[in-house]
Amino acid sequence: MPQEEKGTPAAARPEVRTERRPSHHHRQFEVMGAHPTERGTWFTVWAPNARAVGVIGSFNQWHCEPLYRLDDGSGRWAGFVEGARAGQCYKYRIQDVAGHWMDKADPYAFRMEHPPGTASQIWDLSHEWGDADWMRTRWQRQAHKQPISIYEVHLGSWQREEDGRFLNYRDLALRLATHCHNMGFTHVELMPIAEHPFYGSWGYQITGYYAPTSRYGTPQDLMVFVDTLHQQGIGVFLDWVPSHFPADPHALARFDGTALYEHDDPRRGFHPEWNSLIFNYGRYEVRDFLISNAIFWLEKYHFDGLRVDAVASLLYLDYARRHGEWIPNAHGGNENHEAVGFLRDLNTSVYAAFPDVHMIAEESTAWPAVSRPVEWGGLGFGMKWNMGWMNDTLRYFSRPHFFRHWHGDDVRFSMVYAFDENFILPLSHDEVVYGKGSLLARQPGDDWQRFAGLRNLYGYMWTHPGKKLLFMGGEFGQAEEWHHERTLDWHLWARPYHAGLARWVADLNALYRRVPALHVHDFDSEGYAALPCERHEATILASLRRGAPGDAYVVAIVNLTPEPRKALRVALPEAGTWHELLNSDAAYYGGSGVGNLGAVEASTHGVGGWPASALVTVPPLGTVILSNRPIPTNAPTQGDPHARQ
Repeated sequence: MPQEEKGTPAAARPEVRTERRPSHHHRQFEVMGAHPTERGTWFTVWAPNARAVGVIGSFNQWHCEPLYRLDDGSGRWAGFVEGARAGQCYKYRIQDVAGHWMDKADPYAFRMEHPPGTASQIWDLSHEWGDADWMRTRWQRQAHKQPISIYEVHLGSWQREEDGRFLNYRDLALRLATHCHNMGFTHVELMPIAEHPFYGSWGYQITGYYAPTSRYGTPQDLMVFVDTLHQQGIGVFLDWVPSHFPADPHALARFDGTALYEHDDPRRGFHPEWNSLIFNYGRYEVRDFLISNAIFWLEKYHFDGLRVDAVASLLYLDYARRHGEWIPNAHGGNENHEAVGFLRDLNTSVYAAFPDVHMIAEESTAWPAVSRPVEWGGLGFGMKWNMGWMNDTLRYFSRPHFFRHWHGDDVRFSMVYAFDENFILPLSHDEVVYGKGSLLARQPGDDWQRFAGLRNLYGYMWTHPGKKLLFMGGEFGQAEEWHHERTLDWHLWARPYHAGLARWVADLNALYRRVPALHVHDFDSEGYAALPCERHEATILASLRRGAPGDAYVVAIVNLTPEPRKALRVALPEAGTWHELLNSDAAYYGGSGVGNLGAVEASTHGVGGWPASALVTVPPLGTVILSNRPIPTNAPTQGDPHARQ
């Protein structure tokens, strides 16, 4: 194989591959990788420290076709292979400076072989989209003042064929669209679907950053998936992993024989918690690779936002490390300034290109201003998962009822910081694995109390400020812990308690979407107030949600014990009739039927400085939702962009 070819005539190669690019070129997928034409395919790969680079594939019987080093100082190699066409497999054959040869998958490949195969595939990403109405109105549907209720899904274990085979993206789309319509979710969030060799990683150990996993079909099948959900009025978020990557020898690790995408020093380049490698965020080619990848998914696949995984692991140099296992920054601190710069560049670039999408941070610490603009000193995300709320809430709801009286701060503390960020309240896949048990199994008490407790948890969650996220199976009370190798227990829908729970979630979603007070001020304190009871009850939560001036008020009263509270005097903002919109203890949901016969009358008897109050019956382990106006939950509100057609 020839050594590097310097000074190759410009006429012999495409102009787009020779011009000097700016250091922050965030559309690398237009240049890098394999791009088929009528006569063959152009290949371009970044391997600045390689001695020689070629391409092997089914188009040349896996014999090496040499590429030439571009003379623009970029470290890229390129070449045209006559007859190489879409669908054919290939790899790059790279010789390092020591003379060793290795075969590598294309970091920019648009499709990969079905695992356990590791070759890249030439692919044409053309698709005729049918979601113009969704894309035109997405800015309105996804505004912060709109309801956002997310159904988190792992595609390989949500549903499968009867014989255990994976469903195709297209089949999954039809089933998911129907399910989300029935349940009232506004969005689906997909756990990572970029190609990953180990299925048990759930998609979080990625080797093909630009290739949707072929387990469920082709890139066009995934486009149809997103297209179908959009045409049914459902948004689609993608879980995206820029925090680490596996050390599989066919992929990014030591790509040209050197630490190219990762740090060479394991104190910065190796992640001890996940046994994986960490991107070198200080290298502009790596930043461009990742930011281009984010833009790629949003542009080519019309995703409506990215949930960025494990942001805390990027922010802190000592994340998951003991003393001596990390290198402080230039100021002696543990902040990763290069990663902070990358995240700010990422969010700035994405929102500049797609102002109507959401960048969502899974960030588990108190790092300030995660979801505040970069120009304000923030990281620039649009929303952030509220991990503190999740941990405190699940700890509280797992406690035996008798002990809850002494742990009220667990369900009240979240309001101290509820509006510091634009929070999503997540009950995600991480909460139902590794021995934690399902959400249903974590509820204390007998069978009836467990279902009542889970309905109560959802009632508390859906009336708490913040957007909502629920992992698949939670909507009907999956009894067993989630496992990626088996589907959900859909047969449980035939059981009354499970079916009742599903009806409760559907009605909560319907109310959340149709009542402005429950969503327009999710991110600011103007829409929330705690309501006192005449006799303080540590296990009673009462709260007021407000919309715009003139909108209906909503009051939620949550009883966290199995003893009903009758004639509980609760403060209210005005006297008159308050209608019982929802009651989690209704027999329709599997409850005991304790309630207020549809309404309560509020008098001018003031409580705790509020001008009115009413005597309310709050059922055992129950949530009662009242409003000063009657609001149906089963009919779309005029002008609701998410309303069912």
